[in-house]
Amino acid sequence: METVIELVNVKKNFPGVSVLQGVSLKAFKGQVTALIGPSGSGKSTLLRCINLLENSDEGEIIFKGNPIRWKGIGVRRSPKDKKQVLEVRTKLSMVFQQFNLWSHLSILQNVVEAPVTVLRWNKKDVEESALDLLEKVGILEKKDAYPNQLSGGQQQRAAIARALCMKPEALLLDEPTSALDPELEKEVISVIKDLAREGTTMIIVTHDMQLARDIADQVIFLHMGKIEESGNPDRIFSRPTSERLKRFLAS
Repeated sequence: METVIELVNVKKNFPGVSVLQGVSLKAFKGQVTALIGPSGSGKSTLLRCINLLENSDEGEIIFKGNPIRWKGIGVRRSPKDKKQVLEVRTKLSMVFQQFNLWSHLSILQNVVEAPVTVLRWNKKDVEESALDLLEKVGILEKKDAYPNQLSGGQQQRAAIARALCMKPEALLLDEPTSALDPELEKEVISVIKDLAREGTTMIIVTHDMQLARDIADQVIFLHMGKIEESGNPDRIFSRPTSERLKRFLAS
């Protein structure tokens, strides 16, 4: 089984706070990894470290067998090769809680912007792909609308289409439904479940335990910056061994 992302003893500190205390994991091609845990456990920081939006202080981040090259140590550590950073960020598309769509661009323009301007792909080809993706996530009729004309659920589906248009090796989703009310949340969950069924490689941070149970191949429970427990969904949710995980699931 091909490893897309591997972390080895990744650590991250903010002033006065140790956020990640040595996290190691593997995310495999075609599988879904769900990160669960209480607020402040380091889930979102871990995702941002994987995508190099945050610089980890220690440990290895390996993308498709190639370790990130670093300069400096500790809080002064940063990636050594800007070209490698760009490659990782374009191959690991991120979907955020708050959509982060460009308000001055139409939905279609939002989806095609990065492939055309950053990757310099052919605009006509990208637009054809973008239209297919907007149809896939159920908002093709909104292609000429602007973000403020869409509901939250529609904006998040547009954000997912934008991420997929980069043809990434993996999708990183950071609480993609947390900003939505329950009705709109269902729209986005339906899209994520479809992607999982199609074998899209994903790492998802979620508060939705039913979603994690339904789509994940492996579930990782983070507590105080460490992996407290991990395993397949059936074992994690039906037979947890950690007392902390048992309390978390009971709550």
